[in-house]
Amino acid sequence: MSEARSGEGSRAASGRGSGHTAGMASAEVVVAGTGARGQLPPGLTRGLLVAEVLVVLALSLGRSGISALVSFLADLTSGVPLAAQSAVLNDSLAPGRPLLDLVRQVLRVAFALAPVALVWYLLVRSREGLRCLGVDRSQPGRDLGRGVLLAAVVGGVGLVGYLAAYAAGVNLAVVAADLPSVWWRWPVLVAAAVQNAVLEEVVVLGYLMRRLTQLGWSPAATIVTSALVRGSYHLYQGVGGMLGNVAMGLLFGWLFRRWGRVLPMVVAHALIDIVAFVGYALLAGRVDWLPMAG
Repeated sequence: MSEARSGEGSRAASGRGSGHTAGMASAEVVVAGTGARGQLPPGLTRGLLVAEVLVVLALSLGRSGISALVSFLADLTSGVPLAAQSAVLNDSLAPGRPLLDLVRQVLRVAFALAPVALVWYLLVRSREGLRCLGVDRSQPGRDLGRGVLLAAVVGGVGLVGYLAAYAAGVNLAVVAADLPSVWWRWPVLVAAAVQNAVLEEVVVLGYLMRRLTQLGWSPAATIVTSALVRGSYHLYQGVGGMLGNVAMGLLFGWLFRRWGRVLPMVVAHALIDIVAFVGYALLAGRVDWLPMAG
């Protein structure tokens, strides 16, 4: 189905071109979701497409990657071992003021999704839409099943990798939840997990890989670049966090090219983060194998 949509986009781009030309454009699509290699969206030059990608990354996870690098260098040169430091993911934004804290938490989640809205707008403007990334309701059962399976495998391996990296002294203790014990703690943690999943998979997996393919990049280059960007903004957790997310990015990138859909990865990522956030809140201080803040 996604390949057919890509073909439709090619025909729209060619205006009154022959059916034969449109058919050839459609046939060039190796995997649905990434677009035809080297085929620019309608109305966009190569320069404009490069500028678009740079702006999206600068306003979202590319900026986060640079900030994470600076944070990691600061931690590395602080004179304190990495394992004795901590990275807090979901902290209170107004300690001692639960109602104000809730308002700020909701705003943080909402505004963090602004880059996804930007990507939606850009894809609609170029006559592609989020459906070109497989963001639709055409395969709910398959998307959910694949996502659950991915979450079980990636989440399990990721936990082992994190504990190993922490024990080796190359990772900070990740405090996945540090919210006050109020009624809204659990829905906020779930919302934050879903927000992370939607933002990262739509922008860094689907959008970035599609645009790089349209710029003529090879499949391997798009997958590796997407994975490296993903790893970069997790560097604040330490070397283990970065390498683990690069590995996940390589797998997700390969699967996106194979399936042409980001929704299975959105489901997987959301489930992984929900288990991590809620699990940490439930287990912190109750088990001795879970790293705690120094």
